[in-house]
Amino acid sequence: MKIAAIVGSIRKDSYNRKLAEHVKNRYQDRFETEVLTLNGLPMYNQDIENDPPEAVRVFKDKVKAADAILWVTPEYNGTVPGVLVNAIDWMSRVDKVLVGKPSLIMGATPGLLGTVKAQLHLRDILFAPGVSSPIMTANDVYVGSVHEKMDAEGKLTHEPTIQFIDTVVNNFLAWIAK
Repeated sequence: MKIAAIVGSIRKDSYNRKLAEHVKNRYQDRFETEVLTLNGLPMYNQDIENDPPEAVRVFKDKVKAADAILWVTPEYNGTVPGVLVNAIDWMSRVDKVLVGKPSLIMGATPGLLGTVKAQLHLRDILFAPGVSSPIMTANDVYVGSVHEKMDAEGKLTHEPTIQFIDTVVNNFLAWIAK
């Protein structure tokens, strides 16, 4: 199985990218994960959606080739980052590469609530026409106080969080198999 992990942060030392890398490394014997960043995507422009820039074509091809999507998002101003919405705008137009792709959402933040608001908004977006990506419910991964749960190298070390993510990943794989 192939999973595209879409990271909603473009920050060099992003906790969310580190969380995506944790998933990639920890479960490499169970599925292949490609961590996709949004740094090279231009702003969505309907004028060029039928002939998008190469960066958009490559990004969409990787998402299209995946069996499922792992969204790993920070929370900016109580919602999803603009770069993530921009990526979804590109993916929801013309060939609509997200339609029918199973999704799992995670998020990490130094704050206590662990991206709760951003994930609620992302769920709404994923149900929109042109996106229509089914989401596994009741398995929310909100990693609050993430700076206290990772070591100096950015590796997740908080055992209760690791065990919880193990459970959610197992549930996600079982849900996809159905």
